[in-house]
Amino acid sequence: MAGPIPQPGILGISPYVGGESKVPGIAKPARLASNENPLGPSPRAAEAYARAAAELHRYPDGGALALRTAIGAHHGLDPARIVCGTGSDEIFALLAQCYAGEGDEVLYSRHGFLAYPIVARSAGATPVTAAETNLTADVDALLAKVGPRTKMIFLANPNNPTGSYLPKGEIQRLLDGLPETVLLVLDAAYAEYVDRDDYIAGHEWVHDRPNVVVTHTFSKIYALGSARLGWAYCPPAVADVLNRVRQPFNVNAPAMEAGIAALADAEHFAVSKAHNDRWRPWLAERLTKLGFNVHPSVGNFLLVSFTPHDAEEVRLFLKSRGVLIRQMGSYGLPDCLRITIGTEDELAQLVSGIEAFLFQNEPRGGQ
Repeated sequence: MAGPIPQPGILGISPYVGGESKVPGIAKPARLASNENPLGPSPRAAEAYARAAAELHRYPDGGALALRTAIGAHHGLDPARIVCGTGSDEIFALLAQCYAGEGDEVLYSRHGFLAYPIVARSAGATPVTAAETNLTADVDALLAKVGPRTKMIFLANPNNPTGSYLPKGEIQRLLDGLPETVLLVLDAAYAEYVDRDDYIAGHEWVHDRPNVVVTHTFSKIYALGSARLGWAYCPPAVADVLNRVRQPFNVNAPAMEAGIAALADAEHFAVSKAHNDRWRPWLAERLTKLGFNVHPSVGNFLLVSFTPHDAEEVRLFLKSRGVLIRQMGSYGLPDCLRITIGTEDELAQLVSGIEAFLFQNEPRGGQ
């Protein structure tokens, strides 16, 4: 029997598969596959979330006014230009729904976040990739792919999974080469981890340009991944469009309360940042000494090439020892694995597991 027929492009979507979180027979594995903050959320955020349970029978504020006000005060931004969503993923989907459709193209860099082609195809548009240089988005390559059908560019800065970033001057050059009819979406999910003088998240461009949106998430340094909370800073016209199509009450009340509390806890933020600043270079140094190519990263993770070893074999060996890291074949990087910066104990367990793998695979002399 013939059933309902989905819209064109839907069956061409490869469903997103997140990092693993469980290992059979191991109660508490080292979860280094999803770029989570290993220190967990601010205690204030957890308490605020729990308090909100008393009002679960009430609808949340559909306009997220208190949260938008808190975000605006924290970042020095206009709350009227902020649109909140169920994670930044919802913002991506809304933007694609509103600004791309059948016959249009949505552009992103070769190793960009896998959500971008998903939301493009969901909207009926065609995802298009531009080559990278040294695992970094290439402005010239992006501009070369811009044509009359291009409606949007998604650019994660810093990028997941490579850990690379484009400096302010390169983003400016990209903007100067774009028609104002092409929307540039700067995904700043990992912006809070970056300490580079030539980096900005991009809010300034939102004030100056009609075609720039900057998105953020509470899932990374604020450690509210399960709450699903994100936001976008938009030109007024784009904010108006998103508010017309987003679902009523799209952000739940406990998540909003947790987000407000997380922004207010500067101490927990600083501790989380300091932890990453200490252990990311530590892990990079250890893996480099073991002979692996560790790609430069400004995020809370490392992309590591395990050549000449089989990356999947390494991942499965570590999984058998209770350490979960992320396979990269779906990103076109089959020789690489992505490793989240975990706790000190988790990273020690990781390094010990890799050393055991190498020992197991050392050539043995004959009799």
